[in-house]
Amino acid sequence: MEMPKAYESSGVEDAIYGFWLDGKYFSSRPDSSKKPFTIVIPPPNVTGSLHMGHALNNTLQDALIRYKRLAGFNTCWVPGTDHGGIATQNVVEKLLLAEGKSKNDLGREKFIEKMWKWRGSTGDTILEQLKKLGCSLDFDRTRFTMDEDCSRAVRHAFARLFDKGLIYRGKRLVNWCPRCMTALSDIEVEHEEEIGKLWHIKYPLSSGAEFLIVATTRPETMLGDTAVAVNPADERYKKLVGKTIKLPLAGREIKIVTDEAVDAAFGTGAVKVTPAHDPTDFEIGARHGLEKIVVIGFDGKMTGAAGKYAGLDRYAARKEILKDLEAEGLLMETAAHPHSVGACYRCATTIEPLISEQWFMKVGEMSRRAVEASRAGKVKFYPASWEKPYVLWLENLRDWCISRQIWWGHRIPVYYCKNDSSEEKSACPPFASVEQPVKCPHCGGAKIRQDTDVLDTWFSSALWPFSVFGWPDETPDLKYYYPTAVLVTGHEILYLWVARMVQFGLEFMGAEPFSDVYIHGIVRDKHGKKMSKSLGNVIDPLDIIKKYGADALRFAMISSATAGRDIQLSDDSFVGARNFANKLYNASRYILMNLEKYPLDGISLDGSRLEETDKWILSECAAAARLSRGSYETYELDKVARAVYDFTWNKFCDWYIEFSKERLYGNDEAARATALKVLVRVLADILKIIHPIMPFVTESLWRNLRERLSGADSAEISKKFPQSIMDATYPSATAPSEVGTGRDLSLPNAAVNVDFIVEVVTAVRQLREEMKVSAAQKIDLLVRASDGAAAERFKSSSAYIEKLARVGKIETGVSTQPRACACAVVGSAEIFVPLEGVIDVDKEKARLTAELSKIEGIARALSAKMANEKFLSKAPPSEVEGSRAKLSDFSSKIEKLKVNIKYLG
Repeated sequence: MEMPKAYESSGVEDAIYGFWLDGKYFSSRPDSSKKPFTIVIPPPNVTGSLHMGHALNNTLQDALIRYKRLAGFNTCWVPGTDHGGIATQNVVEKLLLAEGKSKNDLGREKFIEKMWKWRGSTGDTILEQLKKLGCSLDFDRTRFTMDEDCSRAVRHAFARLFDKGLIYRGKRLVNWCPRCMTALSDIEVEHEEEIGKLWHIKYPLSSGAEFLIVATTRPETMLGDTAVAVNPADERYKKLVGKTIKLPLAGREIKIVTDEAVDAAFGTGAVKVTPAHDPTDFEIGARHGLEKIVVIGFDGKMTGAAGKYAGLDRYAARKEILKDLEAEGLLMETAAHPHSVGACYRCATTIEPLISEQWFMKVGEMSRRAVEASRAGKVKFYPASWEKPYVLWLENLRDWCISRQIWWGHRIPVYYCKNDSSEEKSACPPFASVEQPVKCPHCGGAKIRQDTDVLDTWFSSALWPFSVFGWPDETPDLKYYYPTAVLVTGHEILYLWVARMVQFGLEFMGAEPFSDVYIHGIVRDKHGKKMSKSLGNVIDPLDIIKKYGADALRFAMISSATAGRDIQLSDDSFVGARNFANKLYNASRYILMNLEKYPLDGISLDGSRLEETDKWILSECAAAARLSRGSYETYELDKVARAVYDFTWNKFCDWYIEFSKERLYGNDEAARATALKVLVRVLADILKIIHPIMPFVTESLWRNLRERLSGADSAEISKKFPQSIMDATYPSATAPSEVGTGRDLSLPNAAVNVDFIVEVVTAVRQLREEMKVSAAQKIDLLVRASDGAAAERFKSSSAYIEKLARVGKIETGVSTQPRACACAVVGSAEIFVPLEGVIDVDKEKARLTAELSKIEGIARALSAKMANEKFLSKAPPSEVEGSRAKLSDFSSKIEKLKVNIKYLG
């Protein structure tokens, strides 16, 4: 194939992805001869489109899958989407609203039909976008949490838990969203700290002689107060305990009680108790047998129990209540007060704690088993720091409110018999059924109705790792692929989803759903700010793919994905990653052009005469493979990216390719063939190591390399170069056995000698740059060596040094420093570059002196700044650290300039 001069991702990626799909390279079937490596995708909502969080999460998963495929595993990555109950219903309701309609206008059945129609037209958008990212998902296995297989699994799970007594219906305080008109579980409530107000209100004792000051952040709920509580150890109020208070504005008499839950340091130490509108108050009320008076309804408006405030929105009522309290002289003080406010995780409406009859699931035993699995190392977290909060959450978990008052979702499979009564309640107890029942199992009656609520979305998601493989049936897929290997996710759903999956996996499968949980950070902008439309700092991954290519996006994200840290990205991140892809492409093109010019009859290194530079690059390549393999296994993919970048760019491209040119362009055919074989060998290994992170460019280059080698020994090429890189084998980490010679390659010595050459050439090139000596002009090198071994090393390496550093001759017997020269120290030797006749020494000395004066002035100013205590105490830490780093850099430059001026004479 003819390779263009520059790599254009837009002309490559779609064609390659089509090649993979047509070849079924992502497909997986149970194979007893191979060990499985399974990942189930965290299913994105059907409302979603690809954003940077999705891009990061799925790139990490894809990199792991591709690595394990190269490592010989039977990989299976299951795609799918979540029905996203509340969020998806909100989307369709908004569409209806634009038509001037509501869901109630359509009725439940017609509305559900519209939901399915919308899901059919747009629900797989994000899965299609993941193809642009290069994700090797087995699309033949695509699942949806409300498809029949998953829905059947939900019904089975519910029925088992119901029959086991773990699911019950009860009237309890729940988190209620007045906007979505549904209950939420505790972990669906997002808490944010805000500066609110704390109102101090006078509560007169019934006797009229005394009063208490009660502090509250929610005066609108005081109309539902049924007690005032104080801490039993609070000496201030002991004489008042048992007496009654006349509730302001309502006129009811309520008790003064004691309870350990009261914080004596909060406000005045006396708190109002509203059992129907606060979780803590609900518990206090239960302990003291207090009445529950509901004054705020499910719509967020005041109820009839609120008296004259009935019908007002809760916040409008607050204003009126405060106004009336002030008018009656009962509002004593208003103070700013930071407190946590809970909001619906889907619509951001402030939640209202309300008493409601809901379905709950007992989770105590499930949580205990999940904690044991973690402590036994059966579920490991990467990074490990996430285990502690995970366990702590499980240990304090309350029963899960699993019912939702919406229409889109898995309808609760509980049925009520109405055969013996026209009333809502029947003498027969409710029952759960996997299939639609035709008669009551208790009385045989045919009048049956199903519960109207649907299940919390996270209930079906908790079954995901095994429902996608056909559970509750014991399918071959389920036996082979479960448990899965690793879950890759962000920390924001550690409790919403990860913990639930572990609980359900242990409950229904008797085994953890995965052994590893890899938790990555979130993507932020270059200033460390979370991306949001309001800030205008959102990066669209599809735009980045279009501009720089999917490989550049993937490499930029992974190279920044350090364990336990959030990721900061900017345009520069993608530019650098694209440049790396181009560097790899150009190096490959150079090798392929030489293969075309000098075809090989095979690629084996058996019998080849390897030079030290060959041994060095093979050793370094093995080290890169070893480090990368270990880092893939421990989910430190950023280390893989950085290691392969450093090896490819700084060692292979910048040095070995340069080392090889003398042989490639020389007349020794055997030496040329050896150099070319090493180039091919190392390039192939680089492509395999980096393929999981940059799949498109590596597949493209692999196919070009295979094409160029088609004239070589066919059996050898077919074995080592399959049609797709996805069928290749991850490189070995041991250099000597790889080259297959059976000889001692003396790799440590080779590494030392080549590192010496690199150090000398780098030093000479730096001297050229500092003294403004043209790279094209040859210079001489004088060496003052401390011993004979050092001098001999210069002599043995002279060919490479002269070639790569543009040196005319190397003289090693120098004992004194020559006049007008540039100097550097390499190991135990000093090297001098005579400059007389090469540059205008006086002019260069004047230039360096002027530069020294300028930098010394800047350094003095910075020193004064760093000595200023006001700057050190008030400036941001990043600015102080930046100034300190600049001062250190300028100090180094000053010393270097002084040395150079001295050597110029």
